[in-house]
Amino acid sequence: MKKILVVSANEKITETVRTGCAAFIDDFELIIKTDKAEAISFINFELPELKILDYTSPDCDAGAILQAIHDDPWLHYGGVMAVCADRATVKKIEACKDHNLLSIQTVDSFSLHFGRMLRILWQNRQFLIMRGLQDTLSGEENGSFVCGTDPFDFSFYTMFLTNYLFNTNRINEEQRMNLQIALSELLSNALEHGNLNISHQEKMEWLETHDDTSGLIAQRAAEPQYTAKQITLLYNIGKEKSVFSISDEGNGFVWHEYISDTVPGRGLDIVRTLVTDLAYNERGNRVTFSIKNQVNASNTVPSIMSNLHREEFKDRQIVCHQNEPTNDLFFIVSGRYAVYSNRKLVSVLTPADVFIGEMSFLLNDRRSATIMAVGGGTLIRIHKAEFLHLIRVYPHYCLFLSRMLAQRLSRQTQATVKIASELFMLQGK
Repeated sequence: MKKILVVSANEKITETVRTGCAAFIDDFELIIKTDKAEAISFINFELPELKILDYTSPDCDAGAILQAIHDDPWLHYGGVMAVCADRATVKKIEACKDHNLLSIQTVDSFSLHFGRMLRILWQNRQFLIMRGLQDTLSGEENGSFVCGTDPFDFSFYTMFLTNYLFNTNRINEEQRMNLQIALSELLSNALEHGNLNISHQEKMEWLETHDDTSGLIAQRAAEPQYTAKQITLLYNIGKEKSVFSISDEGNGFVWHEYISDTVPGRGLDIVRTLVTDLAYNERGNRVTFSIKNQVNASNTVPSIMSNLHREEFKDRQIVCHQNEPTNDLFFIVSGRYAVYSNRKLVSVLTPADVFIGEMSFLLNDRRSATIMAVGGGTLIRIHKAEFLHLIRVYPHYCLFLSRMLAQRLSRQTQATVKIASELFMLQGK
């Protein structure tokens, strides 16, 4: 069951969340806090998958809570919704570009959209699993989002998807920003010029007397012939690259007239510099593009380890030898590391595995394997005395790491049971 923490004294906000959660009573557990210290303690020890921070309740100090989450992004990433009193506050928080935020809305907008957002989160629950507690990432992940005529969907899906890719180390910070821009531009084009058939001239004339196009979009979307039209965003997340496709139900356009090497500044020209393999179908109502994934690198380091010494390892350099009495723990910042037991290769560790040497570290035992860097990489060495000191200062990390190791043991147990079952079936034949 996923935990939803609401830090709010605003009854409209808390009631909105209660109503939304009622439809998912077996999937989401709702916790409401009004005190900043209690909220931060709950976040540290319970690691709720979704945090809703109310900026309309001054005593809750939502800004300080978001800062606490921001200060330790490795432990507390993603799944934050901010609710504000007005558009000015929304824009102020948007300017911070915090990658933890899934949405920033006014109270009225939050009340209108929360039920739909919760349904999206439920349909894509794997995006909310905490770092280190998820199964080893598979070779591919495929999925889709379907948008209507509300531009809010675009911003939510864009933040949801790009934050997930960043927090699972598929893309770095620069790639995250590039992907957000590309998705926002292409989804807006699909809505405005595709499904709603708004011409460039109509858009420019509207902007001469209005701050944005929201009123024009709402006006056009209310017309019967446009109301039911949808946009589909497909994604395929692979090991080496991620591919995206956006389709609308409009008449299409002569796309090659809008991509030019000689006329700078157009939206599609900007997008083309941010992604690769940008291509339209012949009709012009479906666009695909890809981005190259980051490989064997971690975007964030636990705050308790940020001041510890980093060690660089060259290709084929030994990290530790089998049967060594040392029991230091290593946090994997980047690279790949071959694990040899009795001179046989048994596995390869990457940043997805988080640590090297946790068993000998915890059991005060000799090294059970030899670890060798493959192609070079960076590790943070943690001596036991240092680790124990850090745990005394940050006790919630002890609970988190225990959960992570328990999850890893559970996966290994499941794999062992599966292998034993397969062997039994083979012997039965």
